[in-house]
Amino acid sequence: MTTPLQTPAPTTGGRRALMLAIMALVFTLMLPAAGLALSIFAIVIAIRDLRLLNRERRGIGMATGAVVLSSLAFVLGIVTAGFQLYFSDELNAYNECRKGAGTVSAQQECSDQLMRAFERKMGVAWPTGVPAPA
Repeated sequence: MTTPLQTPAPTTGGRRALMLAIMALVFTLMLPAAGLALSIFAIVIAIRDLRLLNRERRGIGMATGAVVLSSLAFVLGIVTAGFQLYFSDELNAYNECRKGAGTVSAQQECSDQLMRAFERKMGVAWPTGVPAPA
């Protein structure tokens, strides 16, 4: 019978996992699909670091923060990707309208069309205090 492989705790103390979690959060805001993939990777690395650091009785603050941040990036990525998928027709129509809009009034008309499309799809009026996309 062989003895299990003992991997040493990372010398970085969870910094690598924390950097991945921050990158996942940034990517989630720019590219939700890439942010989702990176957040899953960051969660795996953070949990691995957390277990190794905990086993050696070292500080787990950065690894814990990485788990929290990468989980937040994952949830935010799911919500953002879901929003983009649900409203994909409306967002595509808005982008096409903005490409052809040469004046400020035409761009405003595109924003108004997007607001009306959101209202139709959700069945709720656009909130008065929320500005239209520019």
